[in-house]
Amino acid sequence: MFSLVKQVKLIGFFFVLPTIILLLVISIFPLIYSFWLSLCQWNIGTGGERMFIGVHNYLNLLTDERFWNAMKNTGLELILGVGVQFLIGLGIALLLNRTFRGKNLITTLYLLPMMISPVVVGCIWRIIYHYQYGPLNYIFNQVRIASVNWLGSGTVSIFSIIIADIWEWTPFMMITLLAGLQAIPDELYEAARVDGATRWQTFSALVVPLLTPVMIVVLLIRIMDAFKIFDLVVLLTMGGPGQSSETVSFFNYLTGFKYFNMGYASAMAYFQLLIIVIIANIFLKSWKRREMI
Repeated sequence: MFSLVKQVKLIGFFFVLPTIILLLVISIFPLIYSFWLSLCQWNIGTGGERMFIGVHNYLNLLTDERFWNAMKNTGLELILGVGVQFLIGLGIALLLNRTFRGKNLITTLYLLPMMISPVVVGCIWRIIYHYQYGPLNYIFNQVRIASVNWLGSGTVSIFSIIIADIWEWTPFMMITLLAGLQAIPDELYEAARVDGATRWQTFSALVVPLLTPVMIVVLLIRIMDAFKIFDLVVLLTMGGPGQSSETVSFFNYLTGFKYFNMGYASAMAYFQLLIIVIIANIFLKSWKRREMI
């Protein structure tokens, strides 16, 4: 009987084995190949051969001012963009975490920006930001505020991208945090009310600790996604004016597919991956630390 069960499991394993091999080839081979490229100098635009140069590409990143400018812009997106998305999403989730007429309709309307294609989102905000005919500057002019060059100013363009990203992805924060709030049992709220806790005490002592795992997960997902922001940059500013709104992902794209420096682009991608892994580990360790308390 034991041998029969073992044979059935072995047969099942052989049925699954081709899929496992295919997934490994699809996922592992590009990682290994791109890492090898990051250790080489290879410009496909000139048709030159790959030349192994070790960690030279990584050392060049440390002194590349354009790369660190892109990192600064990406950091602004992570801190301001994801931070505001979280605060607004949490506030809306708290408002929707109650029963009232039209709740389902309002929740659905809040989700619409997230359901729209990123290309359409970029086109919508390009119209909104238009210097002469955009509705945003029209509203400003009506209240005696001068028009803002949202996409053509070196100091404003990156914030224009961040605002559009906040509009698009705040619904994701809201719906995820709302699901976490609705998972908290009503009995805990009733116990807090019986104990005479105020709304702030209930939120700080009850809601926040129970919602922390969901907060960590949703922030981690959005941080990893925001680190790869590319579509809004292309559709709104193309990284301009100059390099004032370039992000790491957009500069990586230019390096590999416009300047054809595949080795340097691969090193940049792995540097970006390293930062994401570090951030993810910080979040996950804080999660585990809270579970142990």
